[in-house]
Amino acid sequence: MLTFDFSIFPVLQTDRLLLRRMEPSDLEAVYFLRSNEDVMRYIDKERATSIEEAQALMDRLCGSIDNNEAITWAMALKEAPSDLIGHIGLWRVDKAHHRAEIGYTLHPGHWNKGLMKEALKEVIRYGFEDMRLHSIEAHINPGNGASEKILENAGFMAEAYFKESHLFNGKFLDTKVFSLLTPF
Repeated sequence: MLTFDFSIFPVLQTDRLLLRRMEPSDLEAVYFLRSNEDVMRYIDKERATSIEEAQALMDRLCGSIDNNEAITWAMALKEAPSDLIGHIGLWRVDKAHHRAEIGYTLHPGHWNKGLMKEALKEVIRYGFEDMRLHSIEAHINPGNGASEKILENAGFMAEAYFKESHLFNGKFLDTKVFSLLTPF
């Protein structure tokens, strides 16, 4: 079974990005991401309606790090390291089976610039090399073609399509599952 120690938070870097721990000053940016209609269009969760809901999300994400259960990074451009533009993380970790799910969001002002591709590549590397995961999966809304393309470009393979797998806003919605196995 896997064990993690995130007590020294692993700051990651790409050519353009700094992936760091979320800080209290990130609250407004997290609220924007979780309340923005465009960002949340294919994330089948309720949009945040208050800053308190964004704070509760940040508390859960940081708590999972503190408890060594999962890890989420704040994404920032290197030239503006204190400005959160998105977040990416490995969660729903199954330590017994060396498997985790990856999830991410990005501010619309930074879409179509290859930033998520950079972040995804580095987080995948960290998951396989440092966390010793065997596989990483992603669950997406089938309508999210942009996310599907990012995953496929990173080497993920479509693994499953679940019809009406979850209830959201009174409707049963489908889920498409992608998976990537460790190259090591």
